[in-house]
Amino acid sequence: MELFLYNTLSLQKEKFEPIKSGEAGIYTCGPTVYNYAHLGNLRTYLFQDFLVRTLAYKGYKVKRVMNITDVGHLSGDGDMGEDKMEKGSAREGRSAWDIAAYYTDAFKEDMDLLNMIAPDVYCRATDNIPEQIDLVKQLEAKGFTYVTSDGVYFDTAKFPDYNRLSHLPLEELREGARVEKNPEKKNPTDFSLWKFSPIGEKRQMEWESPWGLGFPGWHLECSAMSLKYLGEQRDIHCGGIDHINVHHTNEIAQSEAATGETFFRYWLHGAFLNIAGGKKMAKSENNYLTVANALVNKEINPLAFRYATLQVHYRKPMDYSENNLRQAEQGLNSLYRQIAALGSDIGEAGAGAKDEFVEAITDDLNMPVALSVLFKILKSEMPMPAKLGAALDFDRVLGLNLASAISRFEETAQKLELPEEVKCLLAARQKARQEKDWEKADALRVDITNLGYNLTDGPEGQQVELINHEE
Repeated sequence: MELFLYNTLSLQKEKFEPIKSGEAGIYTCGPTVYNYAHLGNLRTYLFQDFLVRTLAYKGYKVKRVMNITDVGHLSGDGDMGEDKMEKGSAREGRSAWDIAAYYTDAFKEDMDLLNMIAPDVYCRATDNIPEQIDLVKQLEAKGFTYVTSDGVYFDTAKFPDYNRLSHLPLEELREGARVEKNPEKKNPTDFSLWKFSPIGEKRQMEWESPWGLGFPGWHLECSAMSLKYLGEQRDIHCGGIDHINVHHTNEIAQSEAATGETFFRYWLHGAFLNIAGGKKMAKSENNYLTVANALVNKEINPLAFRYATLQVHYRKPMDYSENNLRQAEQGLNSLYRQIAALGSDIGEAGAGAKDEFVEAITDDLNMPVALSVLFKILKSEMPMPAKLGAALDFDRVLGLNLASAISRFEETAQKLELPEEVKCLLAARQKARQEKDWEKADALRVDITNLGYNLTDGPEGQQVELINHEE
């Protein structure tokens, strides 16, 4: 089945047709490492993980690049305010470089806890300053820049169709840009390419450039590093919906103005994680929760959050509450028990069993439907080895680490210290049930009961407990 993705550029689902057959180049906007990533950030990275896994499942050779923003992202998310790295440094009494290293490592640990596939390339803004300066030089040579007292700016009036990603009237974008109130801008939507270090102030992160001592604008790094690390294979660019109107719009403008080529063909954006009455989770709102304080410290399996995100389409808002997370953990544990009860004999699921699953994931990453297909198969009359084979195959996309549950049936038996005779009878009965030999299965149940054990059947398989003879 062909893969269809919702493209923000066209506001519709489009068939994915990569630049180079059989390959997929993806750029995903990464974290600004002045603090921990919060669950809202991580929901966005999870949808990107589902994308990467779906492409790999479909046989594409995937190259994913993720930037690490360790300079230039100002507190106003545009051209005004304090550099977030300097702000983090002042908050914690450590250098901006130490802050960046610490929170980069913390972010990677969070990705591991949520079972995300690491990008092929992590690229730090501070490691690619020459490339960013070169991009500004290209724009300057083509007449797209001008200089103010605080930096070098991109003239958006010289870039036709500036609003094609946002689909908003240009006047609305101008109104939003006026919040920053920079009287030296030629146009409200103009944005900085290179910011000058404030006079009389020594920054921790600054570099010499043809225009003066300073640092790159926030948007510049993503353009420079996309072009450097993906080359021509710029297929898909991902991020949160909050990046559409400014960050990604500006990336397109400066990149296409410099190269004269289409920057990316497909733009995918994830919706917010909401908290406290529908308000988006954000550091700026001081209402954010991290993997540590929302999951690990409360002894909730981090994969419960992954499981919860699978139940909401990435383009729909998702509501957070601790109760929702605990319900998700219960559902995940139930799934693990169902997988464990299937034993360890892995069979072939068969093409027919996969069709519905593939149809779901190729329909703009419809993970809620994909998950429902898994449960449908687990409840079906399909032989247990085939069920297990299907579950493990689907988990290549779902990423719930279902393989860890395979041995739980045997582990449970060992914890109960079941006699070898009972274990053999349980295995024989499981096989009889797989073969739909119900008469034999019933006879084996009687044998197990006569040995002093209660046996119940349910959606999670055979459950065994010692008969209590005390009145």
